[in-house]
Amino acid sequence: MNKQQLTFPKDFWWGSAWSAEQSEGRGETGKAETVWERWYKEQPYRFYQGISSETTTDHIHRYKEDVQLMKQTGHNSFRVSISWARMFPADGTGEVNPKAIEFYRDLFTEMNKNNIKVFANLYHFDMPAVLQDKGGWESREVVDAYVKFADTCFKEFGDLVYHWFTFNEPLGPILGSYLEDFHYPNIIDFKRGAQATHFTILAHAKAIAAHKKRDLNSKIGVILNLSPTFPRSQNPADVKAAEIADLFYVRSFLDPMVKGRYPEKLVELLREYDQLPSDYTEEDLACIKENTAQILGLNYYEPRRVKARLTAVNPEGPFLPDWFFENHVMPGRRMNEYRGWEIYEKGIHDLCMDIKENYGNIESFISENGMGVANEERFMDETGQVIDDYRIEYVQDHLAYLWKAINDGCNIKGYHLWTFIDCWSWINAYKNRYGLVSLDLPTQKRTIKKSGEFYKQLSDQNGFEYDVDRLV
Repeated sequence: MNKQQLTFPKDFWWGSAWSAEQSEGRGETGKAETVWERWYKEQPYRFYQGISSETTTDHIHRYKEDVQLMKQTGHNSFRVSISWARMFPADGTGEVNPKAIEFYRDLFTEMNKNNIKVFANLYHFDMPAVLQDKGGWESREVVDAYVKFADTCFKEFGDLVYHWFTFNEPLGPILGSYLEDFHYPNIIDFKRGAQATHFTILAHAKAIAAHKKRDLNSKIGVILNLSPTFPRSQNPADVKAAEIADLFYVRSFLDPMVKGRYPEKLVELLREYDQLPSDYTEEDLACIKENTAQILGLNYYEPRRVKARLTAVNPEGPFLPDWFFENHVMPGRRMNEYRGWEIYEKGIHDLCMDIKENYGNIESFISENGMGVANEERFMDETGQVIDDYRIEYVQDHLAYLWKAINDGCNIKGYHLWTFIDCWSWINAYKNRYGLVSLDLPTQKRTIKKSGEFYKQLSDQNGFEYDVDRLV
């Protein structure tokens, strides 16, 4: 055993993240229906235990208490999202809601007063339903509405926000809405998804252009969910399968949002199968090229492992990425059995090295990483505290590889855990708990878990002791 203190760079960002739809609740400020509220009304049986986002963590009423809990769990930074549906409750555009401005200004002021940097994300899956009716991300009109929303946020909160982000995991709504049936409106149509992808990337670029005009001190970037892709073997067929999977799931957003251009190999492949978006212009492409992310959030949970297809594709079935590969279940992999995800700590190092070597070592941070566990009340002691040693170990193991990446020259400025207080998790609702603070849903009582106490110590010491012999 070779234990040593792993120390992180000065002013490292320790914190966590969540989103408006998953934490705020509706409240009294006025809020339009989101696609999640619409979907819940139409198909409540698809949501775990029939729990909607109506109340969630009730953060809108409890934000002052919650900011104190941030301090008590070692936060010097925290990522929120701003609800488009709350800011523009009438129609997603038009008149801004003064009560929403008041709430967010109060929240951000409270955070700053307590030395917690505000990382503000503009879109986290929560399209106003009225704009989805206009085509959602398939519509240029919705792109314009988003840019107005973004620019309004820059104007109203620019003096309080440390860093801005255009989107969290923009790949998620594309996969869920157009390919895999886990987001409203549950369409299976790759070409429409490609159009929504292009307009999402265009919206990102136009929001960055608007931010530049405001001449704010903050930077603006994007948060992407990135899983390093590993082939089953070095067999050329497996390697090619991994390359194509990587184009679809990693480079599709990373390249245009950071480099300003789409990956040529992906464009060629989609052209071959007639799956390119039908509505794009040279002006769009110039805007995307000129307005790239200034900072990059990296969400890392699991690796992606693939192999060459062994079975034929149904030519009458819809075009999908897995026409070109199959998922590989690696023998001996370690799993988070509750979430169904592989635990592979070294992947966080691989991801950071990719950004260093292929994306100009852009200023980055881990914007999400965490462990969801079901029925955590099993691990409560007699005082009601969750003794989540498994989460502490998970965080330490990932941070050790992040420390290694920093020492290998990666420009990593922080680590944000998913999440702060147990929050509502889309169709999974409260099935798996991720928080540093446990939530009793009926009473809304918050209790700091053992991991929350560990996180405070981690932040105070700017590091922790670890057996570095475990690093490979």
